[in-house]
Amino acid sequence: MPIGVLVNVLSVIFGGIVGSLAGHKLTEEFKEGLNSVFGVCAMAIGISSIVLMTNMPAVIFAVIAGTAIGLLLHLGEKINRLGEMMMHVMEKILRLDRGDEDEAGRNLLVTTIVLFCCSGTGIYGSMVSGMTGDHSILLAKSVLDFPTAMIFACSLGLVVALVAVPQLAVFLVLFFLAKLIYPLCSPEMINDFKACCGILLLATGFRIARIKSFPIADMIPAMILVMPVSHLWTNYIIPLLG
Repeated sequence: MPIGVLVNVLSVIFGGIVGSLAGHKLTEEFKEGLNSVFGVCAMAIGISSIVLMTNMPAVIFAVIAGTAIGLLLHLGEKINRLGEMMMHVMEKILRLDRGDEDEAGRNLLVTTIVLFCCSGTGIYGSMVSGMTGDHSILLAKSVLDFPTAMIFACSLGLVVALVAVPQLAVFLVLFFLAKLIYPLCSPEMINDFKACCGILLLATGFRIARIKSFPIADMIPAMILVMPVSHLWTNYIIPLLG
């Protein structure tokens, strides 16, 4: 049962509703303060996953190689374009016409879609939830997403709540895909996957807190590489070195 996915989606829906109704009462200082705390919390979640690492060389290699692949493929730009496509669909559904004069609002909506649907935290949390039944990552993300959706809804309105629809579709696909992958994975592969995603979460925290802007979307291929690399390291390279 994808409990974590459903809770996360509901947090975005309710955050969007509350923000659209009462967001005008929030000050900029309040929003900025919350963003800094969001960043620190994302870092804490990442660190708690990194300590599970079994094969450090395999994880580091996967992060570097995966990021290089993402940058070469311009994955971040492609994800942003996907967000723009989702935005156009949502605008047609709601019959919105923001016009060229509201370009800042359109960019903010794309950012919102990418953040909730394609973030490393969401991908990681959905897959861990599907693999092991551990919903803690998605539940922690839900605590962060509620005020985040609320803040975005201050500017964008009720459309933020509708972002939960594509988010649900993406996370459910990842959840059920992870269930198929899990029987093929060893404990070492699972731990290294969690550690790899923890590094992405740490980078996400730095970005949210505006300390350093890491190319998070371009780092996503690392999550695909890490388990095969961990398997090769554990079963072939370590015996060879030993």
